[in-house]
Amino acid sequence: MPVYRNHMIFEIVRNVKAFLNLEAGITRGGTPQSSIRTADRGVDATSGSQKLADVRRQLIRIKQENTELRARIPKSIGNVEANGKYPDNIIWIFGSGRSGSTWLSSMMHDLQGYTSWGEPLIGKLFADLYYSNVAKHNSENEHFIFATQHKEAWTRSIRVFVTEGARSRFPEVVSDGYVVIKEPNGSMGAPLLMEALPESRMIMLLRDPRDVIASFVDADQEGGWLNKSRGRGLKEARVSDPHAFVRNRSNYYLSHVTNAKKAYDVHKGHKVLIKYEDLRTDTLETMKRIFTTLEIPVDMRELARVVKKHSWENIPKDKKGEGKFFRKATPQGWQEDLTPEQVEIVEEITMPLLEEFYPN
Repeated sequence: MPVYRNHMIFEIVRNVKAFLNLEAGITRGGTPQSSIRTADRGVDATSGSQKLADVRRQLIRIKQENTELRARIPKSIGNVEANGKYPDNIIWIFGSGRSGSTWLSSMMHDLQGYTSWGEPLIGKLFADLYYSNVAKHNSENEHFIFATQHKEAWTRSIRVFVTEGARSRFPEVVSDGYVVIKEPNGSMGAPLLMEALPESRMIMLLRDPRDVIASFVDADQEGGWLNKSRGRGLKEARVSDPHAFVRNRSNYYLSHVTNAKKAYDVHKGHKVLIKYEDLRTDTLETMKRIFTTLEIPVDMRELARVVKKHSWENIPKDKKGEGKFFRKATPQGWQEDLTPEQVEIVEEITMPLLEEFYPN
């Protein structure tokens, strides 16, 4: 803790002690003990009354000093949030990539008092280490950083990691606004994050896994936006197993959405589950449902404005289409985009989620 924080806290403690000592003196007969002893030596009552008035003035001064000192202390010390609202102004978006999370977070970002934190991968950071070791039964190892015996401590550390990360990036918003954290590729860690920040709000965004995989397949084709970042070795490996990409992405979808659903089911705070298909079909009504369910006030005229601004129709033609980040935004498009073999792979792997959310 910086020296200046220690100094201010010391001053508050010192003033509180002085306050208590003076107040204790007053309660013993209405005047400080020093005044009582002086009166016993024959000093008149007027002198005692003057001392009492002086003590009261000191108490008022001490209260004023403490108020000023508290106002100068930063919003958080360690893991204690001084602002009663924070961190319930954090809104998570969990699910999977290619599910409309960029679109949703962009609309929310453009509302007054909102900002978005785009894919910080906090969930990935903690989940990669935590789940890989839990699977190996190392969670009981006393020396493992995520040891079960010390869960309270490391959960508190995750909380600080997130809140301080948000505070340092968006200081103008966290004290009086909302931070929307788009975390589809960190959804594996959703249970850890929601347990560490139970006051925060959660949006679980779902999309038919067949459309999700179809979007990834398009992005990974020659010239596609995702393909451009791939290494030659991966492309050559795919020649021997043309369905490897579909299989890997399907497993990725299953693990991330499954963990997001686990977090959603146990979360006691504000939460809402929406489908991309509903968001695409009736954007404004679905956005209204998000804010109503999360119990966040929103100006309906401003909401209508951002919905129109970010509509599919208003995306420039040269920025959308085959191979581009904004592709076709067509629910059930997988029926035209995937081969029967690809559909079979996706459905076999993601069947538990298809049966629950897309049974037809």
